[in-house]
Amino acid sequence: MKNIEKLIKSAKQAVKYAYAPYSKFKVGTAILTDKGKIFSGTNIENASYGLTICAERVAIFKAVSEGEKKFKALAIYTNTNDFTYPCGACLQVMAEFSPDLYVILMNGKGELKQFSLSSLLPYSFNKKSLK
Repeated sequence: MKNIEKLIKSAKQAVKYAYAPYSKFKVGTAILTDKGKIFSGTNIENASYGLTICAERVAIFKAVSEGEKKFKALAIYTNTNDFTYPCGACLQVMAEFSPDLYVILMNGKGELKQFSLSSLLPYSFNKKSLK
């Protein structure tokens, strides 16, 4: 897929801006639109933990706030030995905009794992659920 290397690089760079003073767990994400634009995001914590937001939703919301609503791929980077999977809330937000999204996970060792969104969230709540 075109722009995947650039997408991964953007996610790795985004992690530098994570605001994680409590958990020290920093996440960088980048999302690729169907038009080839890339938006990045980081996790942003808050002393009131319920107000914390994940990097995936930050990237998606940045893109949506600029008029982009169709996405091809999302990359998630953490500087850990293990892979970090998106939480349920982030998966649901991804499904709202791109049920066919391609999700790439990368750890601190540079290893990659790739998934379709439907394999990570096979039974999402969607527009059809509201009918």
